[in-house]
Amino acid sequence: MKKIITSLAVAGLMVAGSAMAGDFSTGSCKACHAVGKDTVGPDWKTVATQYGDAKTLAAVFKSGFKVEDRKLAASNPKWKAQAAIMTGQYASNIKGHEDAAAEAIFAAVKAGKI
Repeated sequence: MKKIITSLAVAGLMVAGSAMAGDFSTGSCKACHAVGKDTVGPDWKTVATQYGDAKTLAAVFKSGFKVEDRKLAASNPKWKAQAAIMTGQYASNIKGHEDAAAEAIFAAVKAGKI
């Protein structure tokens, strides 16, 4: 019972610190992305700068999220090597929610929450 309560509390904190757009939460994105530092994935401010707006990022998601369409992964060997991880996250978290995901990501960057 204690494990269940702890798990629910942690999940609640992840959502509370995340941005939402439609039914998409950026909580799972925080496993690999942060603001102000590169982690498993690039800093979200860098991603936002590269794509410029949610519509452009959503178009990349909608195209199937091919590595060659990803501005950072296509041009940087470090991120290209990590591309398979993000492809898995795309398939399980973003696919089917492309517009909402892109909007939530840009809202979170603007608010400093991701």
